[in-house]
Amino acid sequence: MDSENVSAGNVRRLPAGIWVLGLVSMLMDVSSELMLSLLPVFMTTILGAGMLSVGVVEGFSEAAASLMKVVSGAWSDRMGRRKPLALLGYGLSALSKPLFPLAGSMGMVFAARFVDRVGKGIRGAPRDALVAELSPPGMRGAAFGLRQALDSAGAFLGPLLAVLLMHLFRNEIKAVFWAGTIPALLCMLLLAFGLRETQAPQRIKQKEATSISLSGASGMPASYWIVVFIGGAFTLARFSDAFLLLKALHTGLSPGYVPLVLVVMNMVYSGVSYPAGIMSDRYGARGQLATGILLLVAANLVLAVSQRIPGLAVGVFLWGAHLGFTQGVLSRMVAARVPSEMLATGFGIFNLVNGVALLFSSLLAGLLWQQFGVSSTFLAGALFAMLAGSGMAATWRSNGGVGP
Repeated sequence: MDSENVSAGNVRRLPAGIWVLGLVSMLMDVSSELMLSLLPVFMTTILGAGMLSVGVVEGFSEAAASLMKVVSGAWSDRMGRRKPLALLGYGLSALSKPLFPLAGSMGMVFAARFVDRVGKGIRGAPRDALVAELSPPGMRGAAFGLRQALDSAGAFLGPLLAVLLMHLFRNEIKAVFWAGTIPALLCMLLLAFGLRETQAPQRIKQKEATSISLSGASGMPASYWIVVFIGGAFTLARFSDAFLLLKALHTGLSPGYVPLVLVVMNMVYSGVSYPAGIMSDRYGARGQLATGILLLVAANLVLAVSQRIPGLAVGVFLWGAHLGFTQGVLSRMVAARVPSEMLATGFGIFNLVNGVALLFSSLLAGLLWQQFGVSSTFLAGALFAMLAGSGMAATWRSNGGVGP
C-alpha cells in the first residue's frame, strides 16, 4: 500500500497534467457516449440488426481496442514518449465520429466503431502510464480515481446531452450524431495545447519500437498476473453496455429516453470512483473488489427479473456502483506491480486480456438474448460474476493474497 494517506482535500495537490488528462477523457467520453447511448437503438430500429449482430459489433470493436493497447503500450515504453501516441489515439477516435451519422448499413457502423475503438486502444496505455508517472508519491489511487471520475462524468453528460438533443432535433438520431463531433474536436485541442509531457527518468528506449517482447511480459511479477486474472474475470461477468440500453428499450423506455440509462449508471460510477481510489490508498484493494463482485451479482439478478422501469433503475444503479468500486482500483493495482520502465506495456497486456474477455461475454450475451430471451443474458452474467468471485478468493488464498 502507498505510504501516504490521502484525503479528499488533497485533490488540489494533484498536478495540472492529471486534470488535463481527466478533462481530455471527459470531452472524448461526452462525444463517444452521446453516440453510443443511441447506437443500439439506431442499429436495431433503423438498420434492423439482430441482438447477435450487436454483440459482434461491440465485442470485436472492444477486442480490437484491447489489442492496440498492448501494442501501443510496448511502443510507448520503447519510444520513451507518451503524448504522441495519446494524440494519435484520440485523433483516430475524433476522425471516426462523422462516420456514425453517415452510416447507412451495419458494415459502415462496424467500420466507424472499429476505428473509434482502435483509437481508444492506442491512447489507453500511454495515457494511464502518464497518470502513473505524474502522480505524487502516495497519491496514485487518488490520481487514477480523479481521472476515472472525470471520464465517468463525461460518460453521463454525453447521454444526458443525447436526451436533450433528441428532443431538440425531434428524434433525428443522425442530427444528434453530428452534434457529438464537437466535443471530440475540443478534446483534441486541449490535449495538443494543454498538456506538456516531461521525460520521466525511468523510461527507457529500445531499438525495436514496433515489436512486442514475450520476454518482457514474462518478466512481470506474479502479483501482476494475479491482477490481470482478476480483471479478466470481472470483465467476463460484465458484457457491453449496449445490452443495458437494449434492456431499457425492452422494458418500455422510449428511444429518446434510453440514453438516461447511461446517465444514471455513469453518475453513480463517477461519484464512487474517486472515494474508492482514496479508500484503496488507505486500506488496500481487497475489500473494494469483493464489494464490486457482490454489486455486479446483484445488478445482474435485478436486471434479469425486472420488467418495469423502477427495477431497471435499481439494476443500473448497482451496475454503476460496481464499476466505481473496481475499475480505478484495478488500474492502481496494475501501476503498483509493474516495473517502472514497462508501465505502458503492463497496462496494455491488462487491457488486452479484458478486451478478449469482453469479446466472449458480448458474443455470449447477444446469442443468449436472441435464443432464450433477455433474462437469460443477465442470469448468465450473475453466474459468471459468482464464478469470478470464487476464483478471485481461491487465487488470494493460494498466493497469499494479491496485496494491497
